[in-house]
Amino acid sequence: MKCIYVAGHNGLVGQALVRKLSARPDIKLLVAERSELDLLDQQAVYHFFKQHKIDEVYLAAAKVGGILANRDLPADFIYQNLQIACNVIHAAYQSDVTKLLNLGSSCIYPRLAIQPMSEESLLAGHLEPTNEPYAIAKIAAIKLCESYYRQHGCDFRSVMPTNLYGPFDNFHPIHSHVIPALMQRFHLAKRNNEPQLSVWGTGKVRREFLYVDDLAQACMHLMDMDTARFWALVSPMQSHINIGCGSDISIAELARTMADITGYSGTIHFDTSKPDGTPRKWLDSSLLFSTGWRPQTDLLTGLDKTYQWYLSAQN
Repeated sequence: MKCIYVAGHNGLVGQALVRKLSARPDIKLLVAERSELDLLDQQAVYHFFKQHKIDEVYLAAAKVGGILANRDLPADFIYQNLQIACNVIHAAYQSDVTKLLNLGSSCIYPRLAIQPMSEESLLAGHLEPTNEPYAIAKIAAIKLCESYYRQHGCDFRSVMPTNLYGPFDNFHPIHSHVIPALMQRFHLAKRNNEPQLSVWGTGKVRREFLYVDDLAQACMHLMDMDTARFWALVSPMQSHINIGCGSDISIAELARTMADITGYSGTIHFDTSKPDGTPRKWLDSSLLFSTGWRPQTDLLTGLDKTYQWYLSAQN
């Protein structure tokens, strides 16, 4: 049986990967709580890898958050994400791990990148200032994987998911991303019979969203691909692959959809004194689609599934 380690198994992506991988009978799934393994501790990570004889790694561990968290904690975002990537990727090399999949973020692309954003857009312009430290850490992780491939022949792959949502998302009132943040606020506004709900920004910016179980399936699809086929798709210095759904939606449309999902009937106000972030984030996923993979969950279905999970988690 293959021993597969999922780093960051308690997060949104990690939970989805564990759900999907645990259904495979040929896999021994390995996870570790933060109390058991601190990914910021280089020696601890090295000893963990040596102890368990790991065959494959899904690197889904990261410090993540929305616009406010990135604005207020830039040093935490760049330091912790760099440290996690360096420790896990280097330990995988030292321990002769067969394959590693590094999960990044679409924020690696320039703020004003041509839409949809292809893999070639990486490092072609200035990053979005509100999350630049996080983006730089994620870019560094891609280049780490590429460098270990170029120098040592390590089959370390990178994928760049679009904005994700689903069960076990972070619903923190301050540090959450747009979908869980809006979902919780619309839910509370309905429960409290609030006549108006305020949404940050103009509502005009556009975002692409992918249901997290679809992302997990895409990751497994790419990891199951043999080495020769994967590296024939990419190049040694542009090796990451986008994972998106192929379409986007404005924040205003998303807010109206969220009102429908939660049953909120009040007025939606857009607070233009608050930042919008990047004008548009829509990935060109044609390279991935060319391999035969497509998402299975449309936005309305995914939001409804997520809201039902959120309601059950409140009980």
